Amino acid sequence: MTLWRGPSPLILASQSRGRRMLLANAGIDFEAVPADIDERAVQQSSGLGSPGAIAGLLAREKALMVSSQHSSRFVVGADQTLALAMQLFSKPAGRADAAEQLRALAGNRHELHSAVAVARDGKILFEARSSAGMTMRRLSDAEIEAYLNEAGEAVTSSVGAYQLEGLGVHLFERIEGDHFTILGLPLLQLLAFLRSEGLLAV
Repeated sequence: MTLWRGPSPLILASQSRGRRMLLANAGIDFEAVPADIDERAVQQSSGLGSPGAIAGLLAREKALMVSSQHSSRFVVGADQTLALAMQLFSKPAGRADAAEQLRALAGNRHELHSAVAVARDGKILFEARSSAGMTMRRLSDAEIEAYLNEAGEAVTSSVGAYQLEGLGVHLFERIEGDHFTILGLPLLQLLAFLRSEGLLAV
C-alpha cells in the first residue's frame, strides 16, 4: 500500500529505525540514505545554544548533504535534541553513560526538540520544528539497572537512553506533546508539505 505519488521514492537522510517506521506506516515509498556529517562538529562550529535551533540546523545539513548527491529527488533530513534545563544530551557512549543520563533525567522534566527539513537539488524547500515535554518518574538504582539489562544495546541508539515506543515507556509519568515529535519526526507538518507539492494521494 502506498499513498506516494512522486516520480521516484522519497529519500530519508537517516537510518533511524523510528523515522523509517513512521514513513512506512504512513504509506510513503522511501529510501534511507544516511547523511555522513559530523553532527557534533557542525553543532560546535555553529555557535548555536538553543536546542531547537541546533536540531533545525542538523536537519537542514543532513538534507542538503544527501540532496547534493541525488539530483531532482526530494530529501528529508531530521534531527532531535534533548535538553534538561540548559544541559544538552547526546546519545550515550555506552552502558555507564546511559545510566548516568537516566540518573540525571529521573524525577525531572526535560524537553525533546525535533526538526525536519526537505531539500531538492541542494536547496531547502521546507522546514519545521516541534517540541515535547517529558517527565521521567523517580527511579532507584535497581530500577535503572533492571531497565538497562532488559533494553540492552538499544539504550545507546537514542539520546536519553530510552525509546518511548519500546521499554522506555516504563520510565515516564507524564508526557506533553505530539507522538511523532517524541519519535523524532514532525510528521504532520512534513505530510502537509508533501501534500502541497502534489506528492501524496490523500
